[in-house]
Amino acid sequence: MIQQSITSAAGAQWAFRRRGEQAWMHASVPGGAHTDLLALERIPDPFVGDNEIAVQWVAQADWEYRGIFEPSAQALAAAHLFLVADGLDTLAEVRLNGTLLGKAENMFRTYRWDVAGLLKAGRNELLVTFASAVNYCAARNAEKPLTPKSGMSLEGGVFVRKAPCHFGWDWGPMLPPVGIWRDLRLEGYAHARLEDVHVRQQHGKNGVTLSASVQAESWDAAPLSVRMVVTSPNGKKRFEASAPLAGGKAAVSVAVKKPELWWPNGYGAQPLYKVEVTLEAGGEAQDVKTFQVGLRTVEVRQGPDEWGQSFTFVVNGVPVFMKGSDWIPADSFPTRMTQERYEHLIRSAAEAHQNMLRIWGGGFYEDERFYDLCDRYGILLWHDFMFACYIYPHDEDAFIENIRHEVVDNVRRLRHRACLALWCGNNEMEQGWADWGWTRPEDPLRVLERAAYERFFYHTLPEWVAELDPDHFYWPSSASSNVPFEKPNSAERGDMHYWDVWHGRKPFTAYRQQYPRFMSEFGFQSLPPLETIATYAEPKDWNMTSYIMEHHQRSGNGNGLMIGQMTDTFRMPKDFAALSYLSMVLQAEGIRYGVEHWRRNKHRVSGTLIWQLNDCWPVASWSSIDYYGRWKALHYAAKRFYAPVLLSIEDAPPRMDVHVTSDVNAPWEGTVRWQLLTLGGEVVRSGEAGVKVPALASALACSLDFAADVESSPARRRELVFLAQLFQGGEQVSSSLATFVPNKHLELKDPQLAVEVRKEGRLAVFEIGARSLARFVELKLEGADTVFSDNYVDVPAGWKVRVTCPIPAGWSLARVKKALRVRSLYESYT
Repeated sequence: MIQQSITSAAGAQWAFRRRGEQAWMHASVPGGAHTDLLALERIPDPFVGDNEIAVQWVAQADWEYRGIFEPSAQALAAAHLFLVADGLDTLAEVRLNGTLLGKAENMFRTYRWDVAGLLKAGRNELLVTFASAVNYCAARNAEKPLTPKSGMSLEGGVFVRKAPCHFGWDWGPMLPPVGIWRDLRLEGYAHARLEDVHVRQQHGKNGVTLSASVQAESWDAAPLSVRMVVTSPNGKKRFEASAPLAGGKAAVSVAVKKPELWWPNGYGAQPLYKVEVTLEAGGEAQDVKTFQVGLRTVEVRQGPDEWGQSFTFVVNGVPVFMKGSDWIPADSFPTRMTQERYEHLIRSAAEAHQNMLRIWGGGFYEDERFYDLCDRYGILLWHDFMFACYIYPHDEDAFIENIRHEVVDNVRRLRHRACLALWCGNNEMEQGWADWGWTRPEDPLRVLERAAYERFFYHTLPEWVAELDPDHFYWPSSASSNVPFEKPNSAERGDMHYWDVWHGRKPFTAYRQQYPRFMSEFGFQSLPPLETIATYAEPKDWNMTSYIMEHHQRSGNGNGLMIGQMTDTFRMPKDFAALSYLSMVLQAEGIRYGVEHWRRNKHRVSGTLIWQLNDCWPVASWSSIDYYGRWKALHYAAKRFYAPVLLSIEDAPPRMDVHVTSDVNAPWEGTVRWQLLTLGGEVVRSGEAGVKVPALASALACSLDFAADVESSPARRRELVFLAQLFQGGEQVSSSLATFVPNKHLELKDPQLAVEVRKEGRLAVFEIGARSLARFVELKLEGADTVFSDNYVDVPAGWKVRVTCPIPAGWSLARVKKALRVRSLYESYT
């Protein structure tokens, strides 16, 4: 076989133009109209100010992309030659040397066209014409209104198979890309090609059997065979087997003795085997497919218990509490994503002890680089299909057939992945029918649409998945009880999305009233760091109610909701820089409050996924990492509250209960030491308690009542804090601090923060000291985007807290000292 890419990187010369215009302009493929126009400085940066509005015309226009390329001699000599497009976004016609090859109408599908006899030696022209998906969707929605008019998104996005969030979301802009967004190539074959290879694993007492079910397309009577070679993670062992092809099909398997098992992050290593399947004719390779495989079992255990029905992920026989986040597309223009950006995000999730990401159904099936990294870092995936929050035309046969091809392409592409844990039908559509007023018995059309929904997500789609991938669990919707339209946010069964704190303006304490079986969405917004705000708003616009700040806030009155919750917890900040800082601390504290509660109740709750990990543009949002990869306070907090062994305080002043939660698959023992402290560091009371925690469990270490200490006067409550530390073998594992009044009522004094800076190898080491309690101490290096070992930390009076970070490339220690910026809660309002 031969493959020849015809992208820009492979040497093809690409140009584009608005349809109807004469002049061609330079283009990059993969790419799109927005990014090409931006590179040519024909449009302003859509992420700056309100430039998004000024570039709406781009997605409303039709575009032509022309590629000039020379096929190799091997391609021209191939008996069977195909043009393969992995991603056309979205409504496209493809012509080769003037001949129409076909049409595309789904950005998630791979398209393949036979081009044998159409290519010539020398210059060939490929023309891809894109019709405006925005115009098409608006016209369809006018005929059959399925999406409402709103300022959040463009109309009718449900009518095309394109990332729903491209049309706008409550955290993302209305910037639908258009163009060739994935690889475009020629594939040539002699006698046959591999049409499908299904790699499966069967675990038994004597090892693991890896098998491959093969389907091939052949064009002559040449005898064919399949050879499978499995290489161990260290490359030193090879397992091999062969089988003849009969009727276009073959099955081959190898036994892997003493297998190295793949584990989620925090539970073990992630060894990956290489599986290579080769189609041969007369000893010559006709086609080959290579897979990266981790050997593990994964199931969702649902069994009756005293609270209803469990929803627990079990990996290699071990129940695993899922700690993670929801993933959205990491750039509004996905072709700008690099290996480095993907790795930073996935590595950051792993460094915060996360073991699961949920690929949300309003985005797209991700790039192979994403799944490779999840395999490597031990990140399991709850994988939605691409449907979210609206009614889709599931009553249209052509629409269903288009989706069938999409499902086949993507399930076949991803089912072998170690990281894949679950397929989910959609995001929140079940809630729409049950709770959002979609169900209208008096409307005959709506009755038909509801029936079409149930038919597709409870019958058609799971049947497709069962046929294509019987080894993975299917779930109809998130959130869902797995009973059509019945309590999709049930606390008794299934998964839950809990938004009463954000949209319902309930206090953070409301999280402790919820006991979901699996929390797959909850969140609270913050502003991004000031450095990020500066990329889209000028200093004159640094005000929460300015036009630009509200343009970069897509969740209605989101800025007001942040301020409202802030007044419950903190004193109002003195300036906008302090507001940005305080919003991030507020977000971190709110999410910590919920996660610690659910981890303490892990006997009942089996996982928490924070909405959301990342951003697609610079914006106020629920993310823990902003568009530029900067960690917010929430991500540092997640590194603490998702730690394998968690010390948490269940504060109900004047009572303080100290818990230890363990994700270690063995009994854990340690010591809790606690102190009742004044803000100035005086120890009022202290004590310690030994704690024994069973494997994968949580335990109450001690319950303390400080009524006698804090209720003598209101002022006393404002001057005392409770500090708990967890030790094992003389080493501190973690610590936590709780107050007896809201932070806004603490009588904080100037902590007179002092930071000693030194160098240890390639690390800068910061020793932070304070003369009075300093809460949520933030470290920054001005001019560098740095991830610290910890940040937004509490520093009690007289203590030293150690934090490190890599020294930025080319920096001296003197420059680090000069660039260091430190602040705490006290400085936010004084």
